[in-house]
Amino acid sequence: MQNRPFLTAAFYQFVELADYADRKAPLLAFCEQHHIKGTILLAREGINSTVAGAPDDVRALLAYLRSDPLLAKLQHKESWAEVAPFRRMKVHLKREIVTMGVPGVDPTRLVGTYVRPEDWNALISDPDVVVVDTRNDYEVAIGTFQGAIDPHIRTFGELPAWVDQAEALQARGGKKPKVAMFCTGGIRCEKSTALMRAKGYDEVYHLDGGILKYLETIPPEQSLWAGTCFVFDERVSVDHGVVPGTHKLCRGCRMPLEEGALESPLYETGVSCPRCHATTSDTQKARARERQRQWELAKARTQKAADPTQ
Repeated sequence: MQNRPFLTAAFYQFVELADYADRKAPLLAFCEQHHIKGTILLAREGINSTVAGAPDDVRALLAYLRSDPLLAKLQHKESWAEVAPFRRMKVHLKREIVTMGVPGVDPTRLVGTYVRPEDWNALISDPDVVVVDTRNDYEVAIGTFQGAIDPHIRTFGELPAWVDQAEALQARGGKKPKVAMFCTGGIRCEKSTALMRAKGYDEVYHLDGGILKYLETIPPEQSLWAGTCFVFDERVSVDHGVVPGTHKLCRGCRMPLEEGALESPLYETGVSCPRCHATTSDTQKARARERQRQWELAKARTQKAADPTQ
């Protein structure tokens, strides 16, 4: 924690929240009162969030949420950052807290077997287990578990169609294979195993707490993780110990910059990178330039206010 004053808390819980819309205003007010930044998603199926702020403020939010009997068992993962990971606070109402788009998939009723990080290596080292990375292709590109299958999906909503056609998931001798699934923090793989169970896969497992919990728990010398883990905030990626990695983010497409991107003529800070340059219009690029200009002005004002000698 030394020299890292911002506490980041990632949490989610699948739970029936019939009054989820009524929760938005008081939750946003509480976060703003405590100067917390980040994003909270609310849906009938539960809550999903990553937020950051001063340690006492973030822990006050967690206590506030857990004071509700429905969220009393809410678990979270912590990490630290030297600079604020988020710029603003948002609370959104959604159909799903993680969008899969398959009606009836409910992890509160049917889900795979949770596997602790300490037991994960043994599971995925079993040659009879099909290991599936449920994340998007740009996340997998910078890090994944050794031997895991990359579905090459652009969004989580594409995973169900991939499951239906994946050769590795086909039944052999009338028996479906054992499947182990993982994701960043646990929410996508939890919903993925619920999907698999609904499709008749009986032996389905997922990494409890996701990659983040694994990197927090397992020493590098015992790890089967290769690369770094993409996260959806200003840290961009994290390594073992959940310390910030070295990857940079393209603010045009919100994806990690590929190797050599900074030297490309298609790269423009805050606007575009080689991956997204051709997909945005001149109007969109102009808006992005103005957004970047305003951000740099705001950053300069903050630095000047913090240093009275300037």
